[in-house]
Amino acid sequence: MLKPLTLKLLALIVVCYGLLLLPAMFWPEYLDSPPGLLLLVPYLSVLLFHQLGIPGLLEHNGLCGWGWCSPTAFGVIFMVVFWLTIAWALAWGLAVLLSRFRRR
Repeated sequence: MLKPLTLKLLALIVVCYGLLLLPAMFWPEYLDSPPGLLLLVPYLSVLLFHQLGIPGLLEHNGLCGWGWCSPTAFGVIFMVVFWLTIAWALAWGLAVLLSRFRRR
């Protein structure tokens, strides 16, 4: 589960995600493009979890008028832990597959 290959793959996934988000720092319209919208899924998932009934994820308990509420500190931590767990599970699955192919 925490073998070096799994941790290397997890680091690779996180670095690739960060590199894909990098253009948004210099070109804000990048997030309006189809790849940019796919990269926003982790951030927007906090709204889904709020809709599913997990309290404390959004400021003002999700009542921000016509705009979208920002996530609270707990919401950001929840989002990061959730998506890092998903990335770790993906890295672990890839490591298992790669180790099986290396044995043959």
